[in-house]
Amino acid sequence: MSMSINLGDLDVYLFKQGRHTRLYEHFGAHPETVGPENRGTRFVVWAPNASSVSVIGDFNAWDRSKSPMNLRADSSGIWECFVPDAYHGQRYKYFISWPEGEAERSDPFALFCEEPPQTASIIWDLQYSWNDQEWMQSRWAKNSLQSAWSIYEVHLGSWRRDEHGHFMNYRRIAHELADYVLDAGFTHVEIMPVAEHPFYGSWGYQSTGYFAPSSRYGCPQDFRYFVDHLHQRGLGVILDWVPGHFPLDDHGLANFDGTALYEHADPKQGFHPEWKSAIFNYGRYEVAGFLICNALYWLREFHLDGLRVDGVASMLYLDYSRSHNEWIPNKHGGRENLAAIEMLQELNQAVYAEFPDVQTIAEESTSWPMVSRPVYLGGLGFGLKWNMGWMNDSLSYMEKDPVYRKFHHNLLTFAMWYAYAENFVLPLSHDEVVHGKKSILSKMPGDYWQKMAGLRLLLGYMYGIPGKKLLFMGTEFGQWHEWNHDQALPWELLNFPVHDGLRAWVRDLNRVYRTIPALYVLDFDPQGFAWENCHDAEQSIISFFRKDDQGHEILVVCNFTPVSRENYAVGVERSGWWKEVLNSNSLDYGGSGSGNMGQIRAEAIPVHDRPYSLNLYLPPLGVLFLEPHGE
Repeated sequence: MSMSINLGDLDVYLFKQGRHTRLYEHFGAHPETVGPENRGTRFVVWAPNASSVSVIGDFNAWDRSKSPMNLRADSSGIWECFVPDAYHGQRYKYFISWPEGEAERSDPFALFCEEPPQTASIIWDLQYSWNDQEWMQSRWAKNSLQSAWSIYEVHLGSWRRDEHGHFMNYRRIAHELADYVLDAGFTHVEIMPVAEHPFYGSWGYQSTGYFAPSSRYGCPQDFRYFVDHLHQRGLGVILDWVPGHFPLDDHGLANFDGTALYEHADPKQGFHPEWKSAIFNYGRYEVAGFLICNALYWLREFHLDGLRVDGVASMLYLDYSRSHNEWIPNKHGGRENLAAIEMLQELNQAVYAEFPDVQTIAEESTSWPMVSRPVYLGGLGFGLKWNMGWMNDSLSYMEKDPVYRKFHHNLLTFAMWYAYAENFVLPLSHDEVVHGKKSILSKMPGDYWQKMAGLRLLLGYMYGIPGKKLLFMGTEFGQWHEWNHDQALPWELLNFPVHDGLRAWVRDLNRVYRTIPALYVLDFDPQGFAWENCHDAEQSIISFFRKDDQGHEILVVCNFTPVSRENYAVGVERSGWWKEVLNSNSLDYGGSGSGNMGQIRAEAIPVHDRPYSLNLYLPPLGVLFLEPHGE
């Protein structure tokens, strides 16, 4: 037995225009009561090419004839029905027939799914009592561009495992992760995609269940608890979100109703040659609306503080990863994907209109202009952008033998030439520790001591220069091997003092970074940075000032060779004592302990056009943070 349910004409109109930002409240499976005793679930699905659709599931013994759906008579392609005795927790799919074939599909709007490799959708609700009101009411202070952002990037399935080597539930992860991240001093956690994905080895970047947190770690309420708990502990939560492509699994979105419904029909526009996946048809209003609605769903229903949008470059360019004859130019003859640009702009406008206290963050690997500039100025409208150029240049520099670094000094200094073109995040992410790239620690040249010192130096340099910070899990204590998603991190390394010392260095970097506004408040204002000396290529040393809007400043000096430098003159504007706030060579961090005895006095000896100077000892492969400390 089935019966028609009411989907309003306005809902349908907004859906067809790609403007309905609450589609998940109407589409999918929703338990409800129709009449005094008629309890069941209403189902709504979009399948315009289908000749018939029925719901199959635990409630009808998966019989394709028992629960047919009705096609609306408004040319929307929407099918709907009410199924009595279909209850919360039961599994279901859609059986879709079209003139040339038939298939069983999972629900694109499912709120919960079976744990892979099973593929059924599950009737579910999102009922949950939140306890993060204090965070939500004041989170702008933590999420603004003038705030400190020190992001810990996490893959939930391999950060830690339980005692038997199995996945932990979102709730248990929440407590253990919050304890660890707070101790380490980070301000935000970024989690790699949790939208349901059939292949665990895709790390979540090949999703089939865009509205369903992965059942590997629990149910939607468990994920809500995860965010809720981190918020109560004072931590922001960012989610990786993937609108660039989706997998071709038979139960998913691809060829959903026998046609290329969600993807572009032409493989030159609808198939991703690098990732072997389908590309959304951004020019179809219903598809663009599906994605924008999905982004708002995660922010709205899970209280997330930001979305890091994956693979933006692959969306912007029609010729991305394609040879000259494998792509179709736009109507102007160019390589820009105009529909994707429009979708991203509408996405960001919709997000910031409803949530001005969150940020969208673009992973965009080219020099596309104004990614993090407002749409009304011609930008894409993101709040932040990953600085892939800084990451590539810095790692390329650090991998070189220190003997040769003086010939590549520009790799250190070039990033400041364009530092204010965008609102940048400085990422040392998961992408840099996989596929034969080695771990960040293993990239460092030299012996064991030099590798550890080099990593401390790299992290100190990153925390010193302008830009928000991002560190992938395991880097903070010096993981030796590449990240392996099938294993927990090698926590046993913390039994070794030098690795625990590296974690202590990150902890103190985060503490100093969070407590000294000069290191973050003017990240995106040229007034917040000044070179002291960027020309000492011969000794591979750079020095610079960070400043806030109250006249406070901090001096950062980096020595990129394993040779200590004595009596190294650095020009400063202020007389008196300068405190050694941080020294990466401290014994506490695994260094040799040499430095400047905690403080040094500025002398009235002009250096580099400044009236005073500090006569510093620079430790080998070391970084110093110094600030004025009185007369």
